[in-house]
Parts: sequence; structure tokens; C-alpha cells
Amino acid sequence: MWHQIVNSFIIVLVGIGFYWAGPMLINWLMAHVFVTAYQRTLHKKDLEKRQHTLSFLFANVWRILSVLMVAYLIFAQFFDYKALAPLFASAGIIGVAFGFGAQSLVKDFLSGVFIISENQFRVGDVIDIEGFGGTVERIGVRSTVLRDVDGNVHYFPNGMVQHVINKTMGYSMARFTLSVAPDANMDNVTKIINKIGLQLASEEEWKNKILEAPQFVNIGNFNATSVDIIITGKTQPSDQWAVVNEMRKRLLAKFEDAGIAMGINSAAITAAQPKKR
Repeated sequence: MWHQIVNSFIIVLVGIGFYWAGPMLINWLMAHVFVTAYQRTLHKKDLEKRQHTLSFLFANVWRILSVLMVAYLIFAQFFDYKALAPLFASAGIIGVAFGFGAQSLVKDFLSGVFIISENQFRVGDVIDIEGFGGTVERIGVRSTVLRDVDGNVHYFPNGMVQHVINKTMGYSMARFTLSVAPDANMDNVTKIINKIGLQLASEEEWKNKILEAPQFVNIGNFNATSVDIIITGKTQPSDQWAVVNEMRKRLLAKFEDAGIAMGINSAAITAAQPKKR
């Protein structure tokens, strides 16, 4: 009896070592060994996201296998293998019955495998799934977890993911609209926009984030009170919001200095008009 207890204690210690050392080994292998030719073509941010996603997934699988192996070895210390045969036979029958009722789990598992293998999205990506958007916090073989801008956490079974919009894959587009007054000189507005975009893209703080300088693209909707100016640039993944925010601040300040009036939203005018009695 004491011999079995000592063996079980040793098994637990070895299992704890494997449980903690395995994920560290997996992280090192993902970063230094298992780097494919396709991954070498990815941007640094994309590569880090994919490595983090795969490391997290394989680490979880490793931990589950470690716990199951330790439990099996300890169980085997106190029960004879022949005595375990009926138990395994019963477990097989139960497993078959359970399998018929777990088809959705199998669907979730296979969908998760394809999501990860096809690199559809990674931990840290900003995506939209079925009308809900947020940052990917965790990807498992059964479910995906998003956190939206309000801090809400959304859980999606992988089997229900039919359409995904990835906003941070490869590169991102900094696209936004500004409204100016109809009497503004459009040539002057265009020059100011393009000049500020080039200045921003050349600055030390921003040049590594901007792939193509933000510039005037075209004129959008217009009416008697405003003209929409569409501005577009290309950035590194996830940097588009910071670039758009900085461009807006600089353009508003420059327009004010140049005497270019901002447009008035027609909806705001309608809301401000008194209701007829």
C-alpha cells in the first residue's frame, strides 16, 4: 500500500512538472522551430498573433493530456488492469451513446480546427462575427471569445461561425469622412489634406504605422449645407484608428487656421427647427 502511495506521489510531481514545462516548451518551439514559409511572409504583428494563438491552443491540449495521464497512472496504481477491462468496455458503450448526442460538439471542434489551420483570425484581431464586433480574446477548438468596445464578452461556438470580417489581417485602411461648407475651395482643401497626410507619414512616431499616407480620395454626398470629403490611407494592422484620430485633429486645426468652415449636418438642422403646431 505504501509503495503505491509513494509511486502516486512521484507521478503527481512528474505530472506537475510536465504540466508547467510543456507550455513553455511549446511557446519556444512556435517562435523558433515551427515557422513555415507562409508565416515568414506575414507581417511581424500577424506572425506574433498566429504564434500566440497556436501556443495557447496547444498548451491547453498539453495540460488536458497531462491531467488525464496522471489520473490514469494513479488509478492504475490501485486497480489491476484486468479489473479495469469491464470499466473500459462500459466507457466505450457510454461514449458511443454520448457521441450521438454530441454532434454539435463535433461540428464545433472541426470548425475550430479549420479556423486555426486556415488562419482566418487570431488572438488580438478585431473582427465581426454574425453582426457582433470586438477583439478576439481566446480561440479554442470549440468556441471563440470576443470582447466588444463596451467591455462585454461574447462567446461563439465555432460551428455557428459562417461569416467573419477580419479588420486587422495583413493591413488596415484608415478611411474616414469630413464635412466642409459648400463654399469651401475644394482645391485648397485637397492640398491641405494631402500635405498633412504626407507630413504625418514621415514623422518618426507614425512612419512605422502608416503604409500609405492618408490622402483625398473623392467627394461624397453633398447638399446645401455640407460637402463630404472622403480620406483614405493604408496602415499596419490595428493602427487605423490611431491614424484616423490624429488626422482628424490636425485637419480640424488646419482648417480653422485656413478659414475653412466645417459643414453642417442637415439632420442637425432638421432637429433644431421648431415643430409646427
